[in-house]
Amino acid sequence: MYRWIFQSVFCLVSVTACGVDPGIPVPNTVDFEASLSAYNIYQGDASSLTPTADYQVLELGSTLYSDYSKKQRLVYIPDGTQITKIDNGIPQFPEGTILVKTFYFLVDARDTSLGKQVMETRLEILGDGEWNVGTYVWNEEQTDAQLALKGVDTTVSWVDSNGTEQTFDYHYPSQKECVACHQLNEAVTPIGPSLRNLNIEIETVDGTVSQLTALQDNGLLTTFDVSTVSSLPDYHNETLSIEERGRAYLDMNCAHCHQPNAWQESSQKRFEFRYETSLSETNILDKSDDIRRVFQDGEMPYLGTSVVHEEGWEIVREYLDSL
Repeated sequence: MYRWIFQSVFCLVSVTACGVDPGIPVPNTVDFEASLSAYNIYQGDASSLTPTADYQVLELGSTLYSDYSKKQRLVYIPDGTQITKIDNGIPQFPEGTILVKTFYFLVDARDTSLGKQVMETRLEILGDGEWNVGTYVWNEEQTDAQLALKGVDTTVSWVDSNGTEQTFDYHYPSQKECVACHQLNEAVTPIGPSLRNLNIEIETVDGTVSQLTALQDNGLLTTFDVSTVSSLPDYHNETLSIEERGRAYLDMNCAHCHQPNAWQESSQKRFEFRYETSLSETNILDKSDDIRRVFQDGEMPYLGTSVVHEEGWEIVREYLDSL
């Protein structure tokens, strides 16, 4: 059975969280509610993660690895406003936007009917032109989640698709940790919902449609020709070349820090992992051995994970071997 064990809720602030210097102030233009339920994100049984009509599901072409957890992504766009295209990257979200990312584990990956254990919900709220970040830790009863801004540690156990029980430390990030990774040009910014990562086909009640077109049809995204937007490959797709998969994995899991104008501590490492960057400008060829070492030793990503992503490392290893 799934075991949900708090090592003493809110008792342990991680050493990592205390030691992180994001290099920029933590935005404070939004007052976060004490309980997640105040945002009216979910209806009915909260742990079913059924969003209310105010929140739209977002799906990504490539996803950030986070200790094998599963994630649900939602967005709230205030009435009368829209998301605006800038380029293929992160669009301009209107004031008052709420981005929601909820992390959970299946009790047993072999049988989804056994349910899930919801761990946390992270919010990014745009207020006065700044993205504010907050983490909510779900209670043991799975009825609500409470705000935790300083970072909390616990232990999680679940059964994987091979029937093996996995148990490891799970860390809820502090605000400083969130800001360290979620920044560009010395300002907090979302990571996942770039237009090129939202530009995928999704399944709806009307069949398979472009997600960008669906967002336009719902009035959430301004009108433009979606064919002008590029797509970030899905690194899970084994039909793609290893170059596409390897570069997509490095983009989604590393490029938010390893690119110019990102978190100063990581951008100084001189890697440029964005998918569109030419290989000769990424420093991958010159630093291949260093990349192998940090992946094998579980040193990267520096924040947000405690368990090596074996499948991800295999993609990166095969890609590096191909160069």
